[in-house]
Amino acid sequence: MAMGIEILAVGVILIFLFNYIGAFSFNKFVDDNKVVFEKLREDDYNFYLISRYGDQVDVNEKYQKRVKSAIITFVLGMIFAITYTGSLNFPIRLVIVLGLTYLIFKDEYNKVKRFYKAHLHDINLKLPYYLKSLEILIQHYTVPVAITRSLEEAPEMFKPGLRELIASIDAGDSTIEPYMAFARRYPVRDSMRMMRLLYRLSLGSQERKQEQLIVFSRTISNLQSKSRDTKYKERLDRMEKKTMTMLVATGAGVMVLILFSILQIFGTV
Repeated sequence: MAMGIEILAVGVILIFLFNYIGAFSFNKFVDDNKVVFEKLREDDYNFYLISRYGDQVDVNEKYQKRVKSAIITFVLGMIFAITYTGSLNFPIRLVIVLGLTYLIFKDEYNKVKRFYKAHLHDINLKLPYYLKSLEILIQHYTVPVAITRSLEEAPEMFKPGLRELIASIDAGDSTIEPYMAFARRYPVRDSMRMMRLLYRLSLGSQERKQEQLIVFSRTISNLQSKSRDTKYKERLDRMEKKTMTMLVATGAGVMVLILFSILQIFGTV
């Protein structure tokens, strides 16, 4: 076992030494096999990554780091599996190495996915208020212009989707697809319906604009009401949890004091 650890340590040193002097380059290896590694990229990885770090993040660089970490893990694992002299046979060691490599490769993806799911609730609460600000702008501008003007003051989480929506509209796409793409990017309560209403509003004539805007406004008001109810319920739930925690802690403390008193009484008998 000690010999295996020594060989593993030497292997680690050699890998990083070869990479440092250029005899072997992880970057070149990843670039040369980019087509193969791209097939392993999850379809929603870029979306989760942008949701976590913003649209300025270099998604390709982040993915390359994942690939390199997995390769290093696999190489080091194989060195250990080959030099291991314990009771585990080689097929089992190989399965362990592959499993560990898979976990390392998936680690960042799972982190950004968990982050998105945790913030999906926050998106759900903020979308009605963004749409309300957009409604005010639509009263003075056309829908595409209003969306563009709303970008600067929009919540940070919506900006990547809004930029894509604006770019599609500016490119001449007058279909509903850019609006639906935004709704799919933020798949929260009523997002599909709201973006359909927004698209219809963009198509409506000036005579019907006020009528459609009233429908849009009422729908947003309903969403805001639901959002306020959700926030209120969450505050109540937090207060209930704190109250229960305090009651349990108080009850446990009283029980400990009673038990201590009983022990003292029996101890003096």
